[in-house]
Amino acid sequence: MKEHLQKMILSDEVKSILMGSPNVLFPKTKSELIDLSFGAAHNDFYEVAYDVPGTGSVVEATVTRCKNGVAINYLEDYMRRRDPDSLVIGDNLDTDKPRYSEKYGKEFEPLRRRTFDWLTAQELIVLPFKAGGDKYGYDALLIAPANAGFFACGLAELQGFLSIDEISDNFTPKAIVYLAPPFRHTDFSGKQIVVHNRLEEVHEVFSYNLYPGPSAKKGIYGVLLNIGERENWLTAHASTVKVITPYDNEIVIMHEGASGGGKSEMIEPAHKTADGRLVLGENLKTGEKFYMELSESCELRPVTDDMALCHPQMQNDSKKLVVQDAESGWFLRLDHITAYGTSPQYEKIFTQPTEPLVFFNIQAMPNATCLVWEHTLDSSGKPCPNPRAILPRRMVPDIVSDPVEVDVRSFGVRTPPSTRENPSYGILGLLHILPPALAWLWRLVAPRGFNNPSIVSSQGMVSEGVGSYWPFATGKMVKQANLLLDQIINSSNTRYVLIPNQHIGGYKVSFNPQWVAREYIARRGGAKFNLDQLKEARCTILGYGLDSLKVDGQYVRKAFLQPERQQELGEDGYDAGAAILLKFFKEEAVKFNTPDLDPLGKKIIECLLRDAPLQDYLDLIPMRF
Repeated sequence: MKEHLQKMILSDEVKSILMGSPNVLFPKTKSELIDLSFGAAHNDFYEVAYDVPGTGSVVEATVTRCKNGVAINYLEDYMRRRDPDSLVIGDNLDTDKPRYSEKYGKEFEPLRRRTFDWLTAQELIVLPFKAGGDKYGYDALLIAPANAGFFACGLAELQGFLSIDEISDNFTPKAIVYLAPPFRHTDFSGKQIVVHNRLEEVHEVFSYNLYPGPSAKKGIYGVLLNIGERENWLTAHASTVKVITPYDNEIVIMHEGASGGGKSEMIEPAHKTADGRLVLGENLKTGEKFYMELSESCELRPVTDDMALCHPQMQNDSKKLVVQDAESGWFLRLDHITAYGTSPQYEKIFTQPTEPLVFFNIQAMPNATCLVWEHTLDSSGKPCPNPRAILPRRMVPDIVSDPVEVDVRSFGVRTPPSTRENPSYGILGLLHILPPALAWLWRLVAPRGFNNPSIVSSQGMVSEGVGSYWPFATGKMVKQANLLLDQIINSSNTRYVLIPNQHIGGYKVSFNPQWVAREYIARRGGAKFNLDQLKEARCTILGYGLDSLKVDGQYVRKAFLQPERQQELGEDGYDAGAAILLKFFKEEAVKFNTPDLDPLGKKIIECLLRDAPLQDYLDLIPMRF
C-alpha cells in the first residue's frame, strides 16, 4: 500500500485512516469491483449489513449477480429514491443551505472525527477518479468500507474508473467521498444525509447512506458547482443531443429542468405505438387519442444526459454556449419502461450488454437476466417509481464526446392536468419561445413539477431553484443566479424554448411534446422565427406560443399549442392556472432580489413583480428572431 500512497498528495488525516485500516483494497479493474460487490465469499447473492450500536446488524441492501450485471435492492422504500433534503453543510463558509450546526445544534467536527475513527477500523476500498471528466476534471477519491463494493462500482461507472496504476504521480484529490452507512441510524434517525465540508484544499463529501443519488451522483455535482462558484463558471443540469435531420442538417439542443423534467427522454427516440404512430395526447375526460405519424425521424447523437460541463476553457467566439459531458456514465431512470418493446434501443443494451451493468430497484434472481421492465415492488405492492441503471458512455450508440456548440436551450416542466373545474399550472402549450430574460427567470425558479418519480415525494408545486441544480449546490443562490445570467448574456446566439411534459391542459401527453418539438426545431434549423409566426402567450412568463406547428406535413391541433382553446379549460380556467403560476414565480424570484444580485437581474425580477408586458423583457435583453 505504501507505494500507492506515495503517488497521491494526501493530508495526514487521510493517511492515518488508510495506514490504520486492517486492509486497504485498490481495485484495478471493473471485474474486481464487481467481485467486491459480493463480499469475501463472492457468492451470487450478498447482504450488505452493518453493526449499529444499540440495534445490532442492520441489512441495508442486497446485491444479486445476474447474467447482465449487478442488481442492488434496498430494503426500505425510502432508500430507493433521493431525499431532496439530504444535503447539509458542515463548514462555516458562505452558504444558503442548512448548516449541520444549525440543524443539529452542535458542530460537525466531533462526528467527522467519529467517522474517521469508524473508517480506520474497517477494511476499505480506495478508488481514485476524475470529477468532471478526463480533460477538464479534477482529481478525486472515494474511501468506503469494503463490503460496499457495489457503491464503489457504481461511482466508478458514473465518474470514471481510474486504476491506482494509471494515476499520475502527485495525484492531488480536490474532493474526497467518505462512505459511512451506519451513522444514518445512530445520528440521523434513518435519514439520507450527505454532509459537505468545504476545506481550503479539498471538498469533503460524507455520505451517511448507501443510495448513490445524493452522493456518488449529486454529491459530485455539488463538488463541481462549488469549484465553479469559486472560478466563475457552472455545470448545467441538462441533457444535450445533436439532432441530424433527414436532409443532413445538424442542430444541437440542450434540455434543462428539474429531476423528471425530460432530460433523459430528450436524447431518446420517440416512444411510438406498434403501428409506428406517436400518441400526441389523450383527452382525460373522453379518452380520445390524437396521433401523429413521423415517417422518417431525425437521427440522434447523444452528448450529455444530466450534467453538462460549461468550463471556460471550452468557450469560443461563436456566441453560443459550449458544453461537454461531465460524467463517464449515466444514471438512467427506467420507470417509463414497463413492458418489453417500450424502448428497444436501451432494452437491447441492458438485456445483452457487452459488459456487466449496475442496476438499482430492479427485480433480480441469481444468475438470471435482470429485466429492466420488472421494477422492484415497494411495500405498497406498487412498482418502485425510481428504477435505475448506470449506462457507461462508452456503451451509448453514436455518442459525441467532444465539446459542442448549443443552438437551442430548452427547459422542461412536469405539468399536472388543468381544467376549468380544477385549474393548475398545466397551461403550457406544446412549445413556447422564450426571450432570454424569461429564460433566466425559468431557470431561477425551476419548478420541480408534477408527480416527480426520482425523489421522495413532496406536496404541491416546489422550486428546485437556480438552473434546477440548486438542490446539489453548496454555496449562495445569488452567486449562481449571477453566473446563469452572465452565461445567457455571453451566449447571445443560443436561443431558448420551454416545453411541458405529462399534461397540456386536459390532455395526458407524457414526453411527446418534447419529441415533437425536437423534430420541429431541428427541421426548421433552430428556434429562429418571424414575429408573424409567433403569438404572445396569454400568460406573459410563457413568452411566445406558436400560431401553427407542422411536422412531416401534419399540423398539430391548436388545442395543444394554445391550451385556452380547449373546451375543458377555456380562457377562464387558463387564467386561473396562470394566476397560480405567476404567484409561485413571484414568491420564488423575490428571494433572489438581494444587494448581491446583478442589476440587470434586479430589473428582470421587477418586471415580473409588476406584471410587465413581454416587450419590457425584450428591452432588457434583446431576442434574436
